[in-house]
Amino acid sequence: MKTIILCGGAGTRLKEETEFKPKPMVAIGGKPIIWHIMKIYAYHGFNDFILALGYKADYIKDFFLNQKAFTSDFTLETKTHKTAYHLESRSEIDDFKITFVDTGLETLPGERISRCRKYITEKDKSFMVTYGDGVSDVDLTTLVKFHKKQATIGTVTGIHPRFKYGVVKEGKNQLVESFDEKPFLTDWVNGGYMVFNKEFFNFLRNAETEHPALSRLAEKSQLSLYKHTGFWQCVDTNKELDELNKIWNTGKAPWKKW
Repeated sequence: MKTIILCGGAGTRLKEETEFKPKPMVAIGGKPIIWHIMKIYAYHGFNDFILALGYKADYIKDFFLNQKAFTSDFTLETKTHKTAYHLESRSEIDDFKITFVDTGLETLPGERISRCRKYITEKDKSFMVTYGDGVSDVDLTTLVKFHKKQATIGTVTGIHPRFKYGVVKEGKNQLVESFDEKPFLTDWVNGGYMVFNKEFFNFLRNAETEHPALSRLAEKSQLSLYKHTGFWQCVDTNKELDELNKIWNTGKAPWKKW
């Protein structure tokens, strides 16, 4: 099953990082977050990716095209440019199949998905879609089984978001009883990690985000919610990026299953 990763936006809220590179290339533990996302999928056996590119697409292409040089010792003869790679020096070799699709600089996510349609072949009964800025310990194998059991056109992974402020709990006589620092909300939001049958393309429109298409599915009772209560975190701010790096540096990152 192929996975479309949306990685074409400019990531303006992370401008210190994204002024020079696309948001999916911000680093966690020295590796781009998109690499972490792909490792999550590959761990569950889904290693065929379609990258919906836009802003600073060449940065992403360059990383993967030259990954062999970045991750192994090699000998270069500068006169002929003959290169011998010493692959035995590599500590880890990724097993990804990647299709790079230029979906435009200003294109909205819904249309980016549509522009990847030709790479979802007739033999592909379904495909997955996710965002290029969030990591999770979601069980993708169980997610796909759930999608098939539900027999709907689409499935989104629901997560409980954290409230970004501390909550004050009031006791009697207008006294503060306690503080709850950034509690989880009880509502569900779309955390990405989505699965769709090919009919989903019929619900997408040009110049739209993916949200109207999801609403159209919901109106026809064709969208299921897979509830995930484990770890999930996206990167929208430098603070969130710092938090993920701190988690990674503990050696116990919940999303690292590989």
